[in-house]
Amino acid sequence: MEKRGTLPDKIDRLEPKVRRGLIVVITGNGKGKTTSALGMALRACGHGMKVGIIQFMKGDLYAGEWDGVKKMTCDIELFATGKGFCGIQGNPYSRAEHRANAQDAIDLAREKIAEETYDLLILDEINNALKLRLVDLEQILEIVRSKPPLLHLILTGRDAHPEIIELADTVSEVREIKHAYRKDIEPQPGVDY
Repeated sequence: MEKRGTLPDKIDRLEPKVRRGLIVVITGNGKGKTTSALGMALRACGHGMKVGIIQFMKGDLYAGEWDGVKKMTCDIELFATGKGFCGIQGNPYSRAEHRANAQDAIDLAREKIAEETYDLLILDEINNALKLRLVDLEQILEIVRSKPPLLHLILTGRDAHPEIIELADTVSEVREIKHAYRKDIEPQPGVDY
């Protein structure tokens, strides 16, 4: 089945005078931080960029983006390195196990950055991992400071640390106004996971 859509007949492409890799932080208590980062991955895909996604917390429950990324013809790699959200929803893993997984994710991020593997790298839920002390502030600051000049680095998750916000070029806060969960509506596939 061929997919169809409507695009303008003539499309101009904006080319910056100077290319520069940005540091983007997406934080806040509202829904949509990972979704926003995945939207940037989709946009980067359209520009033929190589994208990496390292998920610091996700890994114990299915997330639709795992199969969604597999279905895309883009150059995207996704690593679900976590064991779920530490300390909530009956998560059975110990804090030590969560920290070990988060430390593995830090090592993977360092490796990919050193190899200059990607044009855009998403560190999904890294802010949560820091807040929960699964990773250390100095580790994240070192990653941010060591990124290649053209790498776009996106850090998501609640409670972004002020020092990370200070280093960022762009910071967006997703604020909850209303959430279905508060009405006892269970998470829905394709929207919530």
